[in-house]
Amino acid sequence: MRAHRPVRGAHDGNGGRVGAVMAWRKSTESGHAAQEAGARLARRTTASLAGLLAEREMTRKDLADRMGVSPGRVSQILSGDENLTLRSLAAVAESLDARVEITFLDAAPRPAEGPAGESPARHTPQSSPALPYARSPHR
Repeated sequence: MRAHRPVRGAHDGNGGRVGAVMAWRKSTESGHAAQEAGARLARRTTASLAGLLAEREMTRKDLADRMGVSPGRVSQILSGDENLTLRSLAAVAESLDARVEITFLDAAPRPAEGPAGESPARHTPQSSPALPYARSPHR
């Protein structure tokens, strides 16, 4: 969580500063949202990797051997709890003769933001894979 600078200005009447409290609350909320988004991204990434391993009929030990790491390290990667770096994702991809693509897209509307009467599923971006992993046609 990043620190904020004190805000000069309005007081809440109890000796505290209104702006400072609001700044703290906003930074805390955005930090929490970022952590949740990171967790979702990690789960999607590890599901994609697990799907690719299953498609290739490879075990965790097979991947560990190709990467030159222990099976325990592969289990850490696949747990979804690991804060993976781009380099570690690149190492996995290189060992599988695969590639990693990271694309920033506009966020899909949240269910409450969709048109009335339509289910949230109709507002999923078309570029989202239907399966837990995506295969690129450009291999």
